[in-house]
Amino acid sequence: MSKSWFGWAGRILCINLSTGEIIKKPLDPELTRKYLGQAGINAKLLFDLTEPGIDPLSPENPLIFGVGPLGGSLAPCSGRFTVTSKSPLTGIFGDSNCGGHWGPELKNAGYDHIIITGKAEQPVYLWINDDQVELRDARHLWGKNTWETDELIKTQLAQPSAQVACIGPAGENQVRFAAIITNLARAAARTGMGAVMGSKYLKAIVVKGNRGMGVASPDEFLQTVHKSESDIQHDPLYEVATTFGTTAITGLAQMLGFLPTRNFQASTFEEAENHRGEVILKNHVTKHKACFNCPVGCSRFYKVEEGEYAGTVGEGPEYESIAALGSKCGNAELPSILHANTLCNQLGLDTISAGNAIAWAMEAYQRGIIKSGDFAGDDLLWGDHRAVIDTINKIALRQGLGDVLAEGALRAAKKLGGEEFVVHSKGMDYPAVDVRGTKGMALAFAVSPRGGDHLKGLPLYEVAPEVYQKDIKTEIGIDITPQYWAEYDTKAELIFWHENWHCVVDSLGLCKLEGICIKPLKPSHFQQLLATATGWDISIEELEAVGERIWNLERLFGVREGIRRKDDLPPHRLYNELIATGPGTGEGLDHDKYEVMLNKYYQLRGWDEKTGIPGRERMQKLGLEKEIEAVLSVAVVES
Repeated sequence: MSKSWFGWAGRILCINLSTGEIIKKPLDPELTRKYLGQAGINAKLLFDLTEPGIDPLSPENPLIFGVGPLGGSLAPCSGRFTVTSKSPLTGIFGDSNCGGHWGPELKNAGYDHIIITGKAEQPVYLWINDDQVELRDARHLWGKNTWETDELIKTQLAQPSAQVACIGPAGENQVRFAAIITNLARAAARTGMGAVMGSKYLKAIVVKGNRGMGVASPDEFLQTVHKSESDIQHDPLYEVATTFGTTAITGLAQMLGFLPTRNFQASTFEEAENHRGEVILKNHVTKHKACFNCPVGCSRFYKVEEGEYAGTVGEGPEYESIAALGSKCGNAELPSILHANTLCNQLGLDTISAGNAIAWAMEAYQRGIIKSGDFAGDDLLWGDHRAVIDTINKIALRQGLGDVLAEGALRAAKKLGGEEFVVHSKGMDYPAVDVRGTKGMALAFAVSPRGGDHLKGLPLYEVAPEVYQKDIKTEIGIDITPQYWAEYDTKAELIFWHENWHCVVDSLGLCKLEGICIKPLKPSHFQQLLATATGWDISIEELEAVGERIWNLERLFGVREGIRRKDDLPPHRLYNELIATGPGTGEGLDHDKYEVMLNKYYQLRGWDEKTGIPGRERMQKLGLEKEIEAVLSVAVVES
């Protein structure tokens, strides 16, 4: 490691699978200053390496892995990495963020990014052992699930502590929402990065790192780290987060009336009490688990000891998985949800898109669009937990109806009918929030550059408890009322702020639970961690500008592929139907007020209000001159 690099490893690993060529090249310091690392630099590399219109499953589509400057450091919750490519699910910008231990291992092997291009002639895996990098035969691994692959590779290499990122049968079969799995249960799941990996005949990337990393001011950095850990552990939400993780949201969602049920036909679930974090903790949790260097430890190991699914073990599940495989499908059987979660991890599937595809199919069956006998054995009744399990297997193996659903709910609907009740934006299905009652989330999910998405701009301050109201005023300058979630005013400002700082968090290499959801970690905290780790003299304003630059670059990628204002509207069901059940009954999205909110958001972003295309003046100010000119030249040709 060069002494001139602190925080970053300073190297990019380039793999051409078509030729077998392996190149190590230095990381450009200008990239770090403009895009930080991880998600930011990944986005820049993808933009530069792709031409508009390429097939996401073609050899021309690069697959890029990245770790941020704080990844693998002593900074709390610094175990993240990002995978970026053109999405096979949406055909636009795609990336997926993942925790665990794989990202820090890559940093400690001496690399910030891996760029994978081309396609191998037969299945291979990439073995990185510090400076030793080689492609190895993976034909014996093809067809194995992710748990089998992890164990076989570690045994073959005699490296039990190596970190494995791999695909299962879903990725091999290029299911458009296939995931990349690490540590058996950590998933880079959304946007179908596993399908891109499978299209390249790349079964796994295995990493062992011993190089370590340095920071510019060790004593000051350590002081900042200790303060961060203390603040996290004294935060009002700490006990909830460390005890239940995201499963605590299930009860909240039911209470507030935003728990999607039966493909968003309802917003409360009559069996939600049986899915609460307290029930999972009491009946199934065997031990808590943390990702790399995390003082929260929000995950859990679980086990089913009785009944039809006895013997099921796994990690999690997250709230999103509980809702996707549970209430969205009308499924009340908690052990089956745990089993389905494990199955998705083994097969390499995004639980959100898998659950949404099944929920859509169940409604299509309810409405007679899919009829009994159309696909042998596929009677998709609401609440049939065996049908959920069976369909997950068929999706991963592309059998029967599963082959249609493997294309994603939107493509399935375009083929079979029922497009009006696919709950998606830009081709990616929605997470477990009914946004008709949360106006800021309605905007955030719809304008996300990767489609229906809660993580790119998740405005947790929208439903913040009173203890955070003072912080919202301090950080964003917004006064909130007890019913702020139901209001349209100032939501554009709220989303603008969250999006910018989410980009910073994802590019530094920190977890969203630490970076946004826990109160003490504010912009000043990011600035202090980055400054003491890297030696940079960077202001909070400069850091937010980096986040804004990254967000706009991701938007430009989508605009280059044809994304316009019409694509920033909520899905038909959530835009045109009222909430049917629970506390929010009768609540909906007012079209006029949403349009005003969207216009305000465009003004803040400096985007054209008619088209949604970023404006030349703002892009020049952000240092995206070449990028905006390239995009505008394509837009002119289109017109």
